[in-house]
Amino acid sequence: MKKIFLFGLIAMLAACAGTDDVMTERSLPEIYERAYSEFNDKNYESAATEFLSAETQYPASQWAADALVMAAYSQYMDDDFAGAIMTVDRFMRFHPGHRDVPYMLYLRGMCYYRQVSDVRREPGMSAYALQQFQQLVDRFPKSDYAENAKNKINILKNYIAGKAMYSARTDMARENWPSAISRLQSIVQTAQETVMTPEALYRLTECYTAIGLPQQAYGYAEMLRLNFPDNDWTKKLDKRAGDFESGRD
Repeated sequence: MKKIFLFGLIAMLAACAGTDDVMTERSLPEIYERAYSEFNDKNYESAATEFLSAETQYPASQWAADALVMAAYSQYMDDDFAGAIMTVDRFMRFHPGHRDVPYMLYLRGMCYYRQVSDVRREPGMSAYALQQFQQLVDRFPKSDYAENAKNKINILKNYIAGKAMYSARTDMARENWPSAISRLQSIVQTAQETVMTPEALYRLTECYTAIGLPQQAYGYAEMLRLNFPDNDWTKKLDKRAGDFESGRD
């Protein structure tokens, strides 16, 4: 996460606070000093409140954007993911060209990522997280957070493919072949780089055999052999070669 450096910040804020015409009970340096004190004591909820106060009371300050960054990070550390996402959204709306945009995209992605649930449940959060990390990589490929985002993208794609595979297996057990085939084809078409692709090809061979379409089954069997010759699913397929050979011309 973003490293925090307070060196001389309070003194600098004191110097610029005198030019701010906003009437408040506390000066900007006072709010920042309290905010960092709460943060360093790991009182993240209080820290977030203070940083947000700094931004709302001094919106024209050169430190307003930094206050939102720290507020969002404090909320994230407090596991207040919904609050952090709202703060990131505010940052993006008022500071779209700020130097910390890559970090805020990463933080928003992490808020969704931390909420990804069991593979058997609705993967909505994983899709949101994937979108944020992909946006970061596309817009800021050389940022400090891009490589980490790429790793998260790979994990999320495997998670989403795993969810589809779990549902496909359930469909197959219920002999709901059209639904199973649709889910398996989505893995092959959109998640080719995931670990689920060999199994998806194998399961497609099974599905098409079950519904009496041997040519399609044979086609997926050959696709599995060609692309994953040493995979365990290919070895399993070869042990059942006789079940799928009827589709060969």
